[in-house]
Amino acid sequence: MAKMNLLQAINNALDIAMAKHDNVYSFGEDTGAFGGVFRATSGLTEKYGRHRNFNTPLVEQGILGFANGLASQGSYAVAEIQFGDYIFPAFDQIVNESAKFRYRSGNEFNVGGLTIRTPYGGGIAGGHYHSQSPEAYFAHTPGLKIVMPRNPYMAKGLLLSAIFDKNPVLFMEPKRLYRASVGEVPEEEYTLELGKADVVKEGKDITVLAWGAQVEMAEKAAEMAAEDGIDCEVIDLVSILPWDVETVAESVRKTGRLVITQEAPITGGFASEVAATIQDECFLYLESPIARVCGLDTPYPLSHEKEYFTDHLKVYEAIKASMTY
Repeated sequence: MAKMNLLQAINNALDIAMAKHDNVYSFGEDTGAFGGVFRATSGLTEKYGRHRNFNTPLVEQGILGFANGLASQGSYAVAEIQFGDYIFPAFDQIVNESAKFRYRSGNEFNVGGLTIRTPYGGGIAGGHYHSQSPEAYFAHTPGLKIVMPRNPYMAKGLLLSAIFDKNPVLFMEPKRLYRASVGEVPEEEYTLELGKADVVKEGKDITVLAWGAQVEMAEKAAEMAAEDGIDCEVIDLVSILPWDVETVAESVRKTGRLVITQEAPITGGFASEVAATIQDECFLYLESPIARVCGLDTPYPLSHEKEYFTDHLKVYEAIKASMTY
């Protein structure tokens, strides 16, 4: 075991993958010798050469077009989009090409070796172009997998699974936790299952569900609620697509209550999909309406980030409201 922050865990996973197969390629804007804007790819060019970890032009559509082509001929392409906010120029390549490549070729061809890494989320005073959480846009697209780790241990195991998964994976990294989240991580190779939620804390009174960096807010809110005698079950969804309906439903059948929290705006967010599905699955078990604690339906503000941010206090208030309904 070694102590790593989330960035180091991602770098370690990339290092292991590139050492394991000589057709694993890592690339993106400034990801070569510079190591990327957050230094996630530091040292990989020196270790594996400029032909395996390299810079691309500043054109997201081109990065993903190239990545689709590279993956389609059997390589493992790990493409970095520098910020999740910049992924939209590549939207057509991802939802119309990456996600549909296997389907439209009748399984003759696929881009299963494609992994798209991108940092997402707020809390770093990044303003409206460096703080968005765009996972819901892509969750509407069959053919993709979407993964959002919460800590270094999860990040390494999930990224290694994503790189060698047989489907294209969008791997969204919580930039707020890049250096803030530190933990013990095995130095050797290991994988974690995609599509499987993680019960972070067991409880009997209410289920609190989150993913990515927002799991920290759920845990802090649960600690506050515990002081009031409320026993929260905290679940990390881990994968947005596919998502683990059964684990969440089993928890809600036990507790009778559900609070879902996400950083993204409330309208059309993935919390809405979870709420609708769990209402179908658990209607007769619910003791109160399913609550969503989300960002606001505005651009992500710079000067009012503290007010906008979906923090543990907002989640705590939702827990209290659900318990006293």
